[in-house]
Amino acid sequence: MDDFDQAFIQAPEHRPKLSDPEADGIPTVDLSPIFNSPDGTFPDDLVRQIASTSIDWGFFLVVNHGVPAEKRQRMEAASREFFRRSLEEKRTVMKVEGMVTGYSDMELTKNVRDWKEVFDFIVADPTVVPVSPEPNDHRLTHWTNQWPTYLPEFREAGKEYAEELEKLGHKLVELIAVSLGLPAQRFRDYFKEKTSMVRLNHYPPCSLPEMALGVGRHNDPGVLTMLVQDDVGGLEVKRKRDGEWIRVKPVPDSYVVNIGNVTQVWSNDRYESVEHRVVVNDKKERYSIAFFFNPSHSTIVEPLEELIDPKNPPKYQSYLWGKVLLNKCARLSRDLKLQYSSF
Repeated sequence: MDDFDQAFIQAPEHRPKLSDPEADGIPTVDLSPIFNSPDGTFPDDLVRQIASTSIDWGFFLVVNHGVPAEKRQRMEAASREFFRRSLEEKRTVMKVEGMVTGYSDMELTKNVRDWKEVFDFIVADPTVVPVSPEPNDHRLTHWTNQWPTYLPEFREAGKEYAEELEKLGHKLVELIAVSLGLPAQRFRDYFKEKTSMVRLNHYPPCSLPEMALGVGRHNDPGVLTMLVQDDVGGLEVKRKRDGEWIRVKPVPDSYVVNIGNVTQVWSNDRYESVEHRVVVNDKKERYSIAFFFNPSHSTIVEPLEELIDPKNPPKYQSYLWGKVLLNKCARLSRDLKLQYSSF
């Protein structure tokens, strides 16, 4: 304990229980009816399933999702190859202040350092975003990716994978729209200038897994997150009915999908963004890939008028997505600056 970096130590009330039960109750949703439907409509039972799991869990697994296995496997292989490289090599594409893409091994969640290293890239390169999170600053700029030159296949694998997850994201938001009693294309215009991102995660073995977390408890700010995890597992969901942390059992060739804050606001709390975290272990490393499906920077996020009435008034003030995204990235950038300046 004395030799363990105190920056990783969670407060006692947030430390993981390594015996947390696996969440067999999280529904697995078979999306094959979407692709097999001759007229492109969604079967009623599928719509009801999405509605119930979004209400009860805020999380669900999808199978038969249409993402080609070879493209996912290529992305997974590129991720592993990158993280196997030396720290010196990985830090040639390190995030610095003002840079949201690239490598980091010093991120914080709730002011505690995460036991992980990551590589982030944006789907649309460049991605248009506001210059600053200040509400009266209307200037725009753009983000770009930085790729390691010593892995020439990395960029292409990332691009092809992101294109497939983008397709899946659009299918899922159509399904969510219908489950809310809205037209399937209700959300389409919110994604004209997408700000979606991909995060590659690597969680090394940890000598004190009962003290640290791979990622601390958090909610995702965007529309949806689609996660592919390896067979090691470690993702935990805070169960809504009792607040217990439940392990999400890895299911081969599936994606774990969770509702983000934007969808919670759009639905006026009908669907909730649920806290989740990642535990680590002392024997095995773990890899995962998260796709954050985000709207255009110019999207005004507010409860949808179709879901508002005198008995169900709006529960949220409207906000500009690009400003929220910038606020989050600005905090991460400040944290990284403080962390790296101590070395």
